[in-house]
Amino acid sequence: MTAERPLRVVVWSTGWVGTLAIRAIHERPDLELVGVWVHSPEKDGRDAGELAGIGPIGIAATTDRAALLDLAPDCICYAASGPERDAAAVPDYEEMLARGCNVVTVSSPGLVFPPAYPDGARERLARAAAAGGASLYASGIEPGFAGDQLVLTLATQSATIRSIRTQELFCYDRYPVTFMMFEVFGFGQPLDHTPLMSLEGAQRVAWEPPVRMVAHGLGVTLDGIRETYERRVTDRTLQVASGVIEAGTVGAIRMETIGVVDGRDAIVIEHINRMAPDLAPDWPTAERDGVYRILIEGDPDISCEMAVGTGETAQDVGMVATTSRIVNAIPFVVAAPPGLVSSLDLPLTLPRHALR
Repeated sequence: MTAERPLRVVVWSTGWVGTLAIRAIHERPDLELVGVWVHSPEKDGRDAGELAGIGPIGIAATTDRAALLDLAPDCICYAASGPERDAAAVPDYEEMLARGCNVVTVSSPGLVFPPAYPDGARERLARAAAAGGASLYASGIEPGFAGDQLVLTLATQSATIRSIRTQELFCYDRYPVTFMMFEVFGFGQPLDHTPLMSLEGAQRVAWEPPVRMVAHGLGVTLDGIRETYERRVTDRTLQVASGVIEAGTVGAIRMETIGVVDGRDAIVIEHINRMAPDLAPDWPTAERDGVYRILIEGDPDISCEMAVGTGETAQDVGMVATTSRIVNAIPFVVAAPPGLVSSLDLPLTLPRHALR
């Protein structure tokens, strides 16, 4: 009997997730890394293994996107990041799918549940997928798991449900991306500053899809979705990975994306994020940092806390979990019928060759 050939994979970008994806794919006998795309000319031609910190593996990273698509990989592991990346990614996905390349991505959280993605872009991607006979899947740890797939799995124990709340309880002091922390979330800014996440509709880009996925999974119709955004200042200057948080500027934020059903808040994804653990002590806390808490009120009441790593390593190993969500899905996405798929469309994307 002939063994199945490894699936040929290209990794798109060598940021945090891309680097982890290179390492994971290189270690798996059922996956073969055949190419790596980089944006920076300084990385062009460098060994992908060296960029990923695992030593030479004989694959040169390249800025030549056409050459990578000409390899006709079974799947592209898309991990490019940046403030405009979701919009910029759509034409990338469109070209990849039309060329017959399946895509797994962490760069477009709105595609976690494709029916919630903007109509025009979704239709373009669906046409490209049909033309190329390929599939696209977006995931991550949140959105992509904690507030959607894990919630629905827990709900299989429910007789009745009144409300569902998912909380992310994370300190972001080790998160190094300054633009995301300061301009998007609003850390380190005075209270009269308007961060992007406080704008109406901003949260919906990332968290409307998982809210809608849960509603769809439970067979309920949303009246609508609303958002809340709160801030607290720090009383002292904090030196964090993304920069300096001056005393008197924002050191903690709390946001909710709320699915309304029959006039009441029914499906809520809440983020409580701090730059120091003692800030905003009256807001929800956990015994350690890096916790996702799911609270289902109903018959029966259900509570579940999920954490990765330790309180000190949660942010770093959370990125491993995020990356694993798409790398483990590669064989299942390749096997899926063409189209835009969510976790509701795939079997459990269990890791292969992980028990070692």
